[in-house]
Amino acid sequence: MSVTTPSPRPAQPAPRRPNVGVKIGKITVGGGAPIVVQSMTNTDTEDPASTAKQIAELARAGSELVRITVNTPAAAAAVPRIRDKLAMMGVDVPIIGDFHYNGHQLLEAEPACAEALAKYRINPGNVGFGKKKDTQFASIIEMALRYEKPVRIGANWGSLDQSMVAMLMDENHQRAEPWDASHVAREALIRSALDSAKRAEDIGLPRDRIILSCKVSGVQELIAVYRDIAARCDYALHLGLTEAGMGSKGIAASSAALAVLLQEGIGDTIRISLTPEPGASRTGEVIVAQELLQTMGLRAFTPLVTACPGCGRTTSEFFQVLARTVQDHVREQMPLWRVKYDGVENLTLAVMGCVVNGPGESKHANIGISLPGNGEAPSAPVFIDGQKAMTLRGDNIASEFIGILDNYVASRYASRAG
Repeated sequence: MSVTTPSPRPAQPAPRRPNVGVKIGKITVGGGAPIVVQSMTNTDTEDPASTAKQIAELARAGSELVRITVNTPAAAAAVPRIRDKLAMMGVDVPIIGDFHYNGHQLLEAEPACAEALAKYRINPGNVGFGKKKDTQFASIIEMALRYEKPVRIGANWGSLDQSMVAMLMDENHQRAEPWDASHVAREALIRSALDSAKRAEDIGLPRDRIILSCKVSGVQELIAVYRDIAARCDYALHLGLTEAGMGSKGIAASSAALAVLLQEGIGDTIRISLTPEPGASRTGEVIVAQELLQTMGLRAFTPLVTACPGCGRTTSEFFQVLARTVQDHVREQMPLWRVKYDGVENLTLAVMGCVVNGPGESKHANIGISLPGNGEAPSAPVFIDGQKAMTLRGDNIASEFIGILDNYVASRYASRAG
């Protein structure tokens, strides 16, 4: 007698940790809201035109928050002009000001900047030093109170509060079983963030206007730090592997760290801190963040293409070209589709290279095509919602398949206008 064992249900991400939601313009971070994608410009903020242009590119790629460097009086003075340029471009994305060392001076000297920004980010490791630290920290928090802005208190492995490190090292020497150096550094990072948050609350900033982050550049260290801080507070948390690196290394490292935390329900907003290739668009980090969340089933941003990797059965690079063409077409159309069609981001597509897995994968997608492999008839069956709908042949398969995709979107998804 044969026994059929039911397939186990796929693992699902853990429920999000209960915490306080923070409003940043039109966006909510934490409090059960969807995980938010953010990015940062690398332009000179003193140049309003180039900075506004890059912010617009990032926003149109799907960045829901965009952070800019505010490091000089001229940069602070440029912020309202950047906001105005974005408004003229029809771009409504919250802008976050990134302050180090002199944020208290810049916000006080440029009230229009303090008003224009949607959130302030400060680093407890360099907001001030010695006797000036508490005064300068308090000055920024008081500006946030005056203009009703939220604040991210972002501790960073590379700019730890050295007085905190020294204090914890002294404490560690008194332990019966001292921690190792990395444990002490992690604790310094977490305590720096938590103590600063408490100080901000004591000054008057409510919990629903505070976000915390504790960034490091190592995968295992990041996981350990965020597990610990998530267990010790209910503030909204921003996730990111700092200085992740370039290309595949940066993508792999960021995904490895953030995926573990997100699977455990930790994290309310994320940034993928990639070093862009020379001359490459900054939007790559936005796409990686979106794809990470979407492939984990946490959010949907744009239709993704399941595509054959290729093997000895595939006869040409055509399926690779078609997969790229389809993915590029979808990304180009999404700004319009997102406005016009409800639910189109959940559309699934497949571009396959031979008969082995081609028809099966195509049937699992909303729209799929199985291109002919080595020794197969020169035809490409197209499957729509699991059923074979037609067969394409000849030199115009790519344009015909794009046409099928566009027609499906127009007919399948309810028009917002209608």
